[in-house]
Amino acid sequence: MQHRFSTSTLCVVSTLIIATIAISCSGGSSNRATTKTTANDSDDTTDNVGYMPGTRRMDIDMDISSLRTYEDYVAFVDGYWNDFDFDAGEDVIAYDTANICQAFADYVIIIEPQKADSLLRSLMHRAERSRPVLDFFATVSNIVLYDPNSPLRNDEYYIPILEVLVESPLMDEYDRIAPAYDLQMASLNRIGTIANDFSYTLADGTTHRMHDIEADFLLIMLNNPGCPMCREITDDIAGSPMLNELMELDRLKILAIYPDTDIEAWRAYQQEMPTGWISGYDRDQQLSQKQLYKLNAIPALYLLDAKKRVLIKDGCDVRQVEFIVSESDLMY
Repeated sequence: MQHRFSTSTLCVVSTLIIATIAISCSGGSSNRATTKTTANDSDDTTDNVGYMPGTRRMDIDMDISSLRTYEDYVAFVDGYWNDFDFDAGEDVIAYDTANICQAFADYVIIIEPQKADSLLRSLMHRAERSRPVLDFFATVSNIVLYDPNSPLRNDEYYIPILEVLVESPLMDEYDRIAPAYDLQMASLNRIGTIANDFSYTLADGTTHRMHDIEADFLLIMLNNPGCPMCREITDDIAGSPMLNELMELDRLKILAIYPDTDIEAWRAYQQEMPTGWISGYDRDQQLSQKQLYKLNAIPALYLLDAKKRVLIKDGCDVRQVEFIVSESDLMY
């Protein structure tokens, strides 16, 4: 399994940006942010599009402070991709993939979560003007929204993109296999649904069910012994005054699950686990074999409410856990 490199600092950035725009001073709209397509300085160009492969870029002014009203923001989002050449066809290779990945990452940060589904579907439908452009955006969105090490990893945003790919007339039956599988995995344990139940085995050999754990909040952490980021997240949770207070009140329980097969390594690591945590392993490998949870990124946090509804899926930021818990109706 792949390990994430660092914790995300962007889990609630989109919400904060939108809130900032909504309450910003009204009246007198300023110059809106603009986008333009440029090429790196070079004397060598192709004959047909004027760009060497990998040299065409989008330069986007991301100074959000210049958007004085919500209408400014909407206009900026609506026109964000206007200068990208969706009719490039095979000449889409002229674009610098890293630059477009950054542009796409900035885009998913600033769009409103409640509009992400329609906006991302619209973007992918624009890319359907040719198979090369569709493939290009499929690659970019995979890197930003699905790669295990991306801090913007987000299945809810990736699902509409995958659905467009699976349904696209530009894709044949063979082409649909990979996005269809990714769609199946991304659709597991979606926000607001009841999390898939599973059994776990403790160090004493007893087996229990996740759904039998009673608490207002259950934080599941999929982890591996010796994983540096697992240690980092463990320390962040253990150092959180809010989460520790909820644990003391028996309102929050933490279930650390080892989903792999080196049980001796897991046993040796138990002395590192914080007191009060439930630490178990997946003895029958049901998480992977029954495809109950997506396991391509470790560590992964799942926050559930008292009814085992998913509040956070595949997270890696303890601050996000604190934020969602503090905003929950169960806190009042």
